[in-house]
Amino acid sequence: MPTSADGTIIVEHVWKRFRADQAKPRLNDQLARVGQRLRGKEREWRWVLKDINLEVEPGGTMALIGVNGSGKSTLLKVISRAMYHTAGRCETFGRVGALLEVRGGIHPLLSGRENIYMFGTVLGLTRRQINERFDTIVDFAEVGDAIDRQVKYYSSGMQVRLGFSIASHLEADILLVDEILAVGDANFQQKCLRRISEVVANGTTLLFVSHDLAAVEAMCDNAMWLTDAMVRASGPTRDVLAQYRGAIEEQAVMVSSATSALRVLKVEVTGPDDGIAQSGENAQLHLVLSAPEAGAARFFVGVSQGTAMPIFVTRYYSKFPAGDFEIRCQIRNLPIPKGRYYVWLAVSGPEKQPANQQWKPIGSFDVFGPTAVEPPKGVMILSPVYVDATWELS
Repeated sequence: MPTSADGTIIVEHVWKRFRADQAKPRLNDQLARVGQRLRGKEREWRWVLKDINLEVEPGGTMALIGVNGSGKSTLLKVISRAMYHTAGRCETFGRVGALLEVRGGIHPLLSGRENIYMFGTVLGLTRRQINERFDTIVDFAEVGDAIDRQVKYYSSGMQVRLGFSIASHLEADILLVDEILAVGDANFQQKCLRRISEVVANGTTLLFVSHDLAAVEAMCDNAMWLTDAMVRASGPTRDVLAQYRGAIEEQAVMVSSATSALRVLKVEVTGPDDGIAQSGENAQLHLVLSAPEAGAARFFVGVSQGTAMPIFVTRYYSKFPAGDFEIRCQIRNLPIPKGRYYVWLAVSGPEKQPANQQWKPIGSFDVFGPTAVEPPKGVMILSPVYVDATWELS
């Protein structure tokens, strides 16, 4: 088999399993376990990765997305050889820099300086090579005054900055990043994204795990969606994210609404002449709700791309009657590009009023118009949107 170039990741039919937790060391539990053995029953295995196939070429960018427990972090640990797979083939070529948790690779009893040299040595760099990068690592992490202090005395933010700076500046051929952006502030997130872009531009392969879908879209050309330890979808990032967001919305609809005092009977979003909604044109939101008794409430309506974080929100306060009633909201100059979107609703009533509904998706709609403008690579844009809207209740 020919040798692959440095920076290549190959995962073929990988399976990984864990044994169920052992019984508590009490006598009756141990006796029950002995009885199970005599009956030929052993502790069951739990599969956390099932037939995973993944290949990333040198310099490629791949994101792993999915809900907690879907197998993303386990796959990253298998690739980094922090743990080994049960079956299949998993190979990496070249130096691997991994930041698999908030303080990944950082030893709390060592100083910041000692951690830099230890990490570099593990990657196979010489002391001279580490010296050449040392000042850059310290400047990026912003821990210059504390570089000779034990890391256990660093704040969580300082530890994150140091860990990411070490992993991203020691010029590994493969960089594995697991949810590191979830704990930093906005400035640190943008700084990390810029650094990752520089690393990828220099030919480093990136495997990126995050629940921040905006960061995933900003950083990665391709994505893999894991669910229940299996691959649900794989391909270009935008296509995979569209499927993932749709599944999140559908699941949220199924889980919520059973305890709501207000029931949503109908939701419809239309554009000019009752046709499909269009970018930059006025859009009409039509809701039909049902209440067990009259009351007053604040209605919050948001539009998102499937996640609970809305692109924009508008609100309306009004009294409403018992029974069925309609709410219409005209959104002027709909400020979203072509795509599928989801309507979210929350109802907050005055104290002791029964009308109270938690934030939840209630429907979806399509928008016709120009496609979204691609931001520069490595730039995550989360700008607020102002929506000019008028309300009416009948």
